[in-house]
Amino acid sequence: MRDERGREVKAAREVQEGHRFCADCGTVKPVADFPRNRSDSTGYATYCKPCHNARTRETKLRLYGGDREYHLRRRYGVGQQEFDELLAEQGGVCAICGGEDPQHLDHDHRTGWVRGILCFNCNGGLGQFRDSPTRLARAITYLRGTTWQRALIHPGVYQMCSPTRGRPPSPRS
Repeated sequence: MRDERGREVKAAREVQEGHRFCADCGTVKPVADFPRNRSDSTGYATYCKPCHNARTRETKLRLYGGDREYHLRRRYGVGQQEFDELLAEQGGVCAICGGEDPQHLDHDHRTGWVRGILCFNCNGGLGQFRDSPTRLARAITYLRGTTWQRALIHPGVYQMCSPTRGRPPSPRS
């Protein structure tokens, strides 16, 4: 079959409504089995999800040597070799707590610059404090027991006091 320009084209496949043909595995599947693709006129990818995943895995392996290298390059602009060098500079431990075998590359969310390699808990802690030195300083103050609260003494009369003043420490501390 030829198109309006005289080029050879394949005839369109007859597929029932709500289904698509996967060119990789050669089967007709429901459109729910295809990943979404906004750039395609149909709104769905050419290959079904299993074929799409297999192609993606093969591409990552061929171009980057694996998922880890791909992730580090795409997200942080460094590879596994740079990660290993930074970890060696840190002595092979978490940059904050000194824990063994840290696996998380920490970066400044504003600038994107890599800061160091952290363990799961330290990396998550910085994220929970939104990388804010002020929030971390307040947390340190809180942990030291020097945060102050208003205490009602008489109706309409408040006094600032420490939450630990006048209360025995918990048995766990």
